Amino acid sequence: MQFIDEAEIHVKAGDGGAGAVAFRREKYAPRGGPSGGDGGNGGDVVLETDARLTTLLDFRFKREYRARNGEPGRGRDQNGHAAKELVLKVPPGTLVKDSASGGVLADLREDGIRYMLAKGGRGGLGNMNFATPTLQAPRFAQPGTEGEEKRVRLELRLLADVGMVGFPNAGKSTLVARLSRARPRIADYPFTTLTPHLGVVQYKDGRSFVLSDLPGLIEGAHRGAGLGHRFLKHMQRCRAMVHLVDASQERDLVADFEAVRRELVLFDEALGRKEQVVAANKIDVPEARERAEAFKKKLARKKIRVHLISGVTGEGTQELLDAMVRALEAAETPQPFDKDLAPGPEDKQPRPERLDDESGRDSAEKALRRAGRSKR
Repeated sequence: MQFIDEAEIHVKAGDGGAGAVAFRREKYAPRGGPSGGDGGNGGDVVLETDARLTTLLDFRFKREYRARNGEPGRGRDQNGHAAKELVLKVPPGTLVKDSASGGVLADLREDGIRYMLAKGGRGGLGNMNFATPTLQAPRFAQPGTEGEEKRVRLELRLLADVGMVGFPNAGKSTLVARLSRARPRIADYPFTTLTPHLGVVQYKDGRSFVLSDLPGLIEGAHRGAGLGHRFLKHMQRCRAMVHLVDASQERDLVADFEAVRRELVLFDEALGRKEQVVAANKIDVPEARERAEAFKKKLARKKIRVHLISGVTGEGTQELLDAMVRALEAAETPQPFDKDLAPGPEDKQPRPERLDDESGRDSAEKALRRAGRSKR
């Protein structure tokens, strides 16, 4: 299945049905009272998280969603049926943003969460609600209100406990395959990984956590270079990270390490404060161990510990795994994305209340009559 983590959709909740204008006309009651029923409420549009989903692929092929309108009222005191809600399934970890402002509407992080994306309109009152001792045959009713209409952006941010970062071809996918049962695509050329992969890691004491390998970062990733924005946003969910350095390359490993750290901080300062484990990979390659040892000594001066590992042979991976668990124990629980959180859809269209006092009925009658004359 194709991995799609962004989509923009337009939703329209159903309109409320109109109230009816009707009168009783039985054989022995030729001048019966008003009997127009109320209109039904329009259908809501609801987002619901489903753990069985892992992508927003369905929203790439269909981008318009409309809930049904409520039925209009009928005679003989019959109310119209309310429309059923339209439920759109999304994977856990989906962020809902307003397309125009970019503000966060909801952060759907857990399975089974329901969010009211667009509220259906309220049905109008039929003329039977407006009868009074002085107005026994009202010939007006209320129209239904319109349902909410929105254009939103859905962004899927993977729910991984530990995220793995580094330059392309650092061996992230190989290490995920070594530590978990995930089987990502692995090859000996840059940008083998084009989408994040998740693997469940079983620790020796029975605990488990989710490990993710992110596509390799390049200079300028925080500005979107190499699809950096799409990759880096997944790190915001992680509680800790593993920074993997390729020791087999004849490069300045310290400069590579600092370059990736810089991209993380420039994208989001909070990424620089996450618990971090550093590892020099591919020490099974000739001369790579010497470069890894030199890299370890240089970072020791900055009080940063480096683990020497090989994702191919498994050397050092158990010690790295222990360090990941310690990092998770020290990590803070990530907070929802509520910096720009806007109020969720509320019922801003209250159902018109029944008018109990005569002055209220008279006011409503006059207003509706004025509206009728203006239309004519």
